[in-house]
Amino acid sequence: VQLVESGGGLVPAGGSLRLSCVASGSTASIKSMAWFRQAPGAQRELVARIYMISGIMNYVEDIVKGRFSISRDNAKSTMYLQMNSLEPEDTAVYYCNALSFHVDNYWGQGTQVTVSS
Repeated sequence: VQLVESGGGLVPAGGSLRLSCVASGSTASIKSMAWFRQAPGAQRELVARIYMISGIMNYVEDIVKGRFSISRDNAKSTMYLQMNSLEPEDTAVYYCNALSFHVDNYWGQGTQVTVSS
């Protein structure tokens, strides 16, 4: 499975961004997809996860605080993260992750999100 993220950029505080992650390869093997982020000097952390068949979504509420929304389009093998009311603390590299039914982990190359104060 290959993952390619897009949609990052520089936005002012309070702005919005929509990240996309396109999966290719053995996409039928994907059980769930997720967004992680990693700020400078910090560990990579989970933001949200979505299960491809059921559509069940899980959020890390301490991070999301009702501002982010994860979704997927199975026909396009694409996952999205709509981020609203962005804060400077959201500045990080955002990574797409896919977990297969065989518990294989896949990562994208990351997309930079920078929120200016």
